[in-house]
Amino acid sequence: MNILRTWSKQASAALVMATVAFISGVSASEAKTTTWQTIVEQSKGQTVYFNAWGGSEQINDYIDWATDQVDKRYGIALKHVKVSDTSNVVSRVLAEKAAGRNSNGTVDLVWINGENFRSMKQNGLLFGPFVQDLPSFKGVNPQENPSTVLDFGEPVEGLEAPWGMAQLVFIYDTDSFSRKETVPPANASELLEFARKHKGRVTYPLPPDFVGTTFLKQLLSELTPDPGALLKPVSAADFAAVTSPLWRYLDELHPLLWREGETFPANNLALTPMLDDGEILLSMTFNPAYASSAIANGELPDTVRTYVHDVGTLGNTHFLAIPFNSDSTGAAQVVINFLLSPEAQAHKANPDVWGDPTVLSMSQLKGVERKRFSSLPLGPATLSPEALGKVLPEPHSSWVAELEDAWKARYRQ
Repeated sequence: MNILRTWSKQASAALVMATVAFISGVSASEAKTTTWQTIVEQSKGQTVYFNAWGGSEQINDYIDWATDQVDKRYGIALKHVKVSDTSNVVSRVLAEKAAGRNSNGTVDLVWINGENFRSMKQNGLLFGPFVQDLPSFKGVNPQENPSTVLDFGEPVEGLEAPWGMAQLVFIYDTDSFSRKETVPPANASELLEFARKHKGRVTYPLPPDFVGTTFLKQLLSELTPDPGALLKPVSAADFAAVTSPLWRYLDELHPLLWREGETFPANNLALTPMLDDGEILLSMTFNPAYASSAIANGELPDTVRTYVHDVGTLGNTHFLAIPFNSDSTGAAQVVINFLLSPEAQAHKANPDVWGDPTVLSMSQLKGVERKRFSSLPLGPATLSPEALGKVLPEPHSSWVAELEDAWKARYRQ
């Protein structure tokens, strides 16, 4: 049904474009270009309120750079509204819809994925579909990377544009490990033994922090006897049976953790100074280039490296979406199109800037555009695509809330 609906929308758009082309005497491609140029021209002078996580100085600096670029190039004022939890943005837009505020919304652009996208889609809170009309989207190849059109098991259907890639990686200091004559744990089983051997030197971010919840999903993906169940809505699975190996594991692990698992760092960024001070031996992040950036910024020593589990680690795409009641939908599309351009994607992928992996496929790029990426420094702690190994699929987004609630009930009484 979703496929038919998507086809119908695309077919309707194609019919409109063909009609415009017939009446004006231009080709369909020319008509599409003309339509995009009109959107760009009409966007001048508009303001776009971009609601995005504001907890990283590097990301904030990148958005500041993008703000300057869209102002100079398109005359658009991009305002970064720094948020700590995207679910609060979703709740605000939902409240606006409930109050009948179908225009003049407070959010024009939102950084989103997973359960937050699913919630906005199901509640009719999104503008679109619009992604196929973005000129920069031609650099994306969904056949090579299905996660650019499938968000935690939820079909995107043109309602959000891919912005960056992510994969869970673990961080350690090779100097500390060589002195202890040990190696990093290669899977969940070895991690438990590592924590037992180095009691109090392992921890993870407090769920529902995104990386903390991702760590739970990583363990669950490795430990459950039925990983296929995770790809379906949680309502279609026996939650207790699927997750019971996870709770048994955590019951063993928590007494071995930093502060005996009674308290947890607020987020993955809080792990960085703890690793640097030697308070813990392992950190984790959802950005494969984060450790290299931290080295460049002096936050971690140059002996730090990253690794992944031998069975693979979870990976996904994060997106940009436009709420249904924005009055700046055209300008928001222009901003997204720029952020999806090879220039902006390559700048973002630079570990010295942000280090966020691109959603663009090198097979879609040529010449100067491809060279922007091939000339980027990987950084001393960034794994090559081959070394990142297998990317495990994210569980269906409906698992997130159930996992977090069950975790809180067990460990935060």
